[in-house]
Amino acid sequence: MLTNAEMRERDLAHIWHPCSQMKDYETLPFIPIKSGKGAYLFDFDGNRYLDAISSWWVNLFGHANPYINEKVKEQLDTLEHVIFAGFSHEPAIRLAERLVALTPEKLTRLFFADNGSSAIEIALKMSFQYYKNRGEVRDVFISLENSYHGETMGALAVGDVALYKEIYSEILIRTVQAKSPALVAEDEALASMEALFQKYEGRISAVVIEPLVQCAGSMAMYGPEYIRNLRELCDAYGIFLIADEIAVGFGRTGTMFACEQADIVPDFLCLSKGITGGYLPLSVVMTSDEVYSAFYCDYSEGKSFLDSHSYTGNALACMAANATLDIFENEHILDSNRVKIDILSALLQRFEDLPNVLEVRQRGFIAAVELKGYDPSERIGLQIYRYALSHGVLLRPLGHVVYFMPPYVVTEEELVKMTDVAYEAIKSLL
Repeated sequence: MLTNAEMRERDLAHIWHPCSQMKDYETLPFIPIKSGKGAYLFDFDGNRYLDAISSWWVNLFGHANPYINEKVKEQLDTLEHVIFAGFSHEPAIRLAERLVALTPEKLTRLFFADNGSSAIEIALKMSFQYYKNRGEVRDVFISLENSYHGETMGALAVGDVALYKEIYSEILIRTVQAKSPALVAEDEALASMEALFQKYEGRISAVVIEPLVQCAGSMAMYGPEYIRNLRELCDAYGIFLIADEIAVGFGRTGTMFACEQADIVPDFLCLSKGITGGYLPLSVVMTSDEVYSAFYCDYSEGKSFLDSHSYTGNALACMAANATLDIFENEHILDSNRVKIDILSALLQRFEDLPNVLEVRQRGFIAAVELKGYDPSERIGLQIYRYALSHGVLLRPLGHVVYFMPPYVVTEEELVKMTDVAYEAIKSLL
């Protein structure tokens, strides 16, 4: 019978894990997972862990969801994958139609990729090439301070989390950062953005933002009014707006897409993570007929968009995404989520009374408890992570910020357990 210890030994002989200092695993053994069911993960020693972070924010409807399982197995017997250049298939076509129907009218064209970073890269390349196809070279991109958009080179360049970006600074494309409305007053943030628009006028391809929540930026949050005003500013200066909804899309902020709360339409909408319910890698970039038309030409004109990925439009992933949308529709998920969001909000209130808590914040089904008075070298996030695991809950704090992003199948009892363990973990630091 396989055990955690045996699986760790086999793993460490070959595997290099993401977002890890591998030496840590000498004293902090990772957990080999044997199976998952609903909101829980099970290891090889029979322990279970409540997945309070949806396995890096992707698992919307629980592990081994019976309906998604059924649909993926059904697709497996028909078509697993086919080259997407010169070919297509029904799951991709149906998914595209449904996403176009779900998003604002302007977003009528869809380009597939296979992860969030790739979606950002595609949006950056499309916005740059759009202008180049018209005879302009716009070599500047603007993002927000404290932002995160992925870890491929282009996506990394428009991010602003030093932990990921600083080491590669010499080899990244040129970007500049405006002040974030999550960190300063909205007026100050908008003034900072407009100052950059003026400084680099005629050279800016696009602005890229994470609407409402800067997730990897310590779950910093801001309101929809900034997005409305930014849309107007981009229109006034003729600059594209890219909405990175990779983490906040598909109901995370309380609406299907975060931009809905600002009642605006981005020029590019990037989606991934929860799009397949956490089953398979898939991402899409949605844009307008206007952008699409700038690339539509005879091949000899050299204006084609030539980005490609081997698994673009993968049939199994598209089927999982369609099954995910089925669940949203058939089970009225956004309505049922509102009840759970209110429950989570009530459970968070007591954290404000802890003397080592600086702030409690929430946007839909994303909540964060920011701690104060700790030096980064203390690695309090790691302490909380270990405490929570020992009590059957998977939390993965971002430094001194403990956050909750549970799957939508979580029950009230599980929300209580999740927050109880986090509360006791934070209290144990006093």
